[in-house]
Amino acid sequence: MTAPTRGQRRPMVLLRPVPGDSVIHQLWAGTKLLAVAGIGVLLTFYPGWVPIAFVGVLVLVVARLAHIPRGAVPSVPFWLWVLMALGAATATLAGGSPIIDVGSMHIGLGGLFNFLRITALSIVLLGLGALVSWTTNVADIAPAVATLGRPLRFVRVPVNDWAVTIALALRAFPMLIDEFRTLYAARRLRPKERAESFRARRKQRVGDVIDLLAASVTVALRRADEMGDAITARGGTGQISALPSRPKARDWVAFAVLIVVCGTALALELTVLGTSLPRR
Repeated sequence: MTAPTRGQRRPMVLLRPVPGDSVIHQLWAGTKLLAVAGIGVLLTFYPGWVPIAFVGVLVLVVARLAHIPRGAVPSVPFWLWVLMALGAATATLAGGSPIIDVGSMHIGLGGLFNFLRITALSIVLLGLGALVSWTTNVADIAPAVATLGRPLRFVRVPVNDWAVTIALALRAFPMLIDEFRTLYAARRLRPKERAESFRARRKQRVGDVIDLLAASVTVALRRADEMGDAITARGGTGQISALPSRPKARDWVAFAVLIVVCGTALALELTVLGTSLPRR
């Protein structure tokens, strides 16, 4: 992965594993999916600062163990910083405790703290999903989903079909992004015809959008046809989820560490909530 030049924005790179052979890369894909699901449940019911901090530290430690380079992290565009600043200023107007005194003014920071907590929660969840994407091969997800969903087969749930659908969607997503970027770059290289009137310019913009949509649909259909031929040549869709997929000893160690981290965060959060409740 080449480092971007000075002033060049690093793009978002997802659904493409970062090369490496770390202990995180060697974990079973189902372990990572269950870890994301468990952390998601914890942060859904207890989105406090303590669980967010614990999960954030866990994400940083896992990224360190997986040897994720700094160049894999996308740069934040300037307009997003502006939106966050506007959101923080708007949330501050909501007030709430704690309240600070600035001269003769009383400013409540409750809304600002809630905004910062939601922002930190979003960053942690995005980092968690990015770690799974950077350390997991797409081909390993379908067998893991088929193994995890095996109990649902007793109620006639088409688990294998769901696993194949997820695998094909994850494989097609990066290819379509590359194709759309190529189409957009080719469209920008075309000479622009300047329309005289506002109505003509609006009509030209609508025509450009229609051309891009038509080209995108054509590219998606071509990619789908190529992928269908490749799957047929390899034995059909049943081979995608038929690979052996089981947890190993290192996966049980990862489950134990996850349970300890989440259990400690939950216990501390319940303690904080218990002490903050008013006593009768």
